[in-house]
Amino acid sequence: MFKRLLAREKTVRSGDIIVVSGLPRSGTSMMMSMLVGGGLPAAMDSIRVADEDNPKGYYELELVKQLREGKADWLPSTQGKAVKIISYLLEFLPSSFRYKVIFMERPIEEILASQRKMLERRHEENKIPDEVMKEQYDQHLSAIKYWLARQPNIATLFVRYGDLISDPGTGCARVAEFLEIPLDLEAMVNVPDHSLYRNRIEK
Repeated sequence: MFKRLLAREKTVRSGDIIVVSGLPRSGTSMMMSMLVGGGLPAAMDSIRVADEDNPKGYYELELVKQLREGKADWLPSTQGKAVKIISYLLEFLPSSFRYKVIFMERPIEEILASQRKMLERRHEENKIPDEVMKEQYDQHLSAIKYWLARQPNIATLFVRYGDLISDPGTGCARVAEFLEIPLDLEAMVNVPDHSLYRNRIEK
């Protein structure tokens, strides 16, 4: 399987923008790290540095926040690259580009626990109760998945964070097949770190 995918002659189409998305704390930084490890260039800056919450880095591009204001003159520079865009900003993507979206999924209970730990480390107060946040996240995910399914210029692959941790080989193969590009899968599978899965909800 690995050799077959690595041997592919296909490359990212020059107009494609590879978007890694999902809710905050859903594993988007890990996926960006995997893609970079696999040999895919990333659109990112060094404004937000690695910390205890993301010891391997955030892989963010500050310009992404301008999408909400309708500013996307920087977007052409991300063609053929991976860029991290939080799910709340996906609907602001210009329809004049083609996108391949890798959407990270994680149980909302784990996301909330991770966010709570992050706020505690930063000595910040969470003013919104978890039950309210869970309802808001549920509504947002339903709406954005409905929206994604109806965009003719967007292809989406949903990847579960827990599955990627437990079986990175299968997950990486799915990503490479979805992107239709040669990636260093052996390097990618070494990125997921079980020790960083710190807010697991036992089933």
